Amino acid sequence: MGEFTGNEYPVGQNQDQSGPEEKAQEQKAKDERIEKQGQVLLDQNNKKHKIHLLSIIGEIEGHEISSPQTKTTKYEHVLPALAAIEDSEEIDGILVLLNTVGGDVEAGLAIAEMIASLTKPTVSLVLGGSHSIGVPLAVSTDYSFIVKTGTMLIHPVRMNGMIIGVPQTYDYFKKIQDRIVGFITEHSRMTSQRIETLMMETGVLTKDVGTILVGEQAVAEGLIDEVGGIDQALEKLHSMIDTCKVAEGLSFDDSPISF
Repeated sequence: MGEFTGNEYPVGQNQDQSGPEEKAQEQKAKDERIEKQGQVLLDQNNKKHKIHLLSIIGEIEGHEISSPQTKTTKYEHVLPALAAIEDSEEIDGILVLLNTVGGDVEAGLAIAEMIASLTKPTVSLVLGGSHSIGVPLAVSTDYSFIVKTGTMLIHPVRMNGMIIGVPQTYDYFKKIQDRIVGFITEHSRMTSQRIETLMMETGVLTKDVGTILVGEQAVAEGLIDEVGGIDQALEKLHSMIDTCKVAEGLSFDDSPISF
């Protein structure tokens, strides 16, 4: 993902008045943004809604740089982009596409908390998989979808490299895990007891501890709201945007006028 410039959504810009050269430049910029950042503005729908598409793919990269061969989502690029979206009058909603193996816990939770705190309507769609710290990311939106073949991997917190084998280390692990479980519980229909049970399951994975939930299983457990694809995710987001616009209109009309 490339650098964020902060000028993706200038307020009041009328794209319909652009000439052929301007449109060609806009398309080139859009293509480059898709290639570098995995982000694009969806604004060609008949409802005239402007939807920001955010893709979270590969490994969530945190404070340490991953190898050049690894596909990553860099949190230092996503956070300012989300802040710009929240501040923009142009953007109506956000669609988050997920196909991630997980990654840095702190970075993943930072992105998840940022998405959860947005005032604009948000919808997530799990494609392929949303594993490990990808689980909080998937449930951080207002409504979540997963395709039939999509997977969610829930497992205990792990740490790479050398660790000190003392009780304080395991207490620290437990605190990190409690933060993750607490976030998932707050943003889904699962209980903390059920999440921890699935985390410690030993009979599902052959070489690991944890549980894989596929499509309808994730919905049945209360982790994801609905099984569906891109069409249903966009339809739901458009509906949520319409509801917000109606609510804003009523709020404006009902406000008292003073002189």
